[in-house]
Amino acid sequence: MSATVQIRPVIQADLPRLMGMDHSISSEYVWQLELRRETGQIVATFRDVRLPRPITLTYPNNPFSLADDWTRKALFLTAVSTAEPVGYICLTEHPASVAWVTDLVVAPEWRRRGVASGLLNAAQEWALNRGHRRLFIEMQSKNQPAIRLAQKHGYEFCGYNDHYYLTQDVALFFARALK
Repeated sequence: MSATVQIRPVIQADLPRLMGMDHSISSEYVWQLELRRETGQIVATFRDVRLPRPITLTYPNNPFSLADDWTRKALFLTAVSTAEPVGYICLTEHPASVAWVTDLVVAPEWRRRGVASGLLNAAQEWALNRGHRRLFIEMQSKNQPAIRLAQKHGYEFCGYNDHYYLTQDVALFFARALK
């Protein structure tokens, strides 16, 4: 991560910048879901398929809900450069010692500079210190950058949910044991 970026808890003054940030992403690949019936069983497979042209993917959550929900998050961190928020991560806690990344967003001009990795590492450390055994991340099946980030950090595919988001997109779930 760039030396000019610090990670800290979100404060109320950060919210307008975080809500106004461009949450969309561009992707050249999609994890395509294929369902088949084989000998009385349903088999689901995903293939990494290159798209004919890049697509712009709308963020599946409403960024303006941050103003209402920010104090209810178990963890809400922001990456800051010269006092300006450039990304954020939100986590919730669940029973059975599990934490869940619900949002991970980086401003377009700061992407591919280690900001998301820094936020994810800080979230993992927080979850571990809170006694959580696993950390889950959810993302749209078309969000290749998030899929690659999860894989890079040792997260493994552990499930999906069709029509999960309001956009009717497929959600992919990745998890990692915390040690």
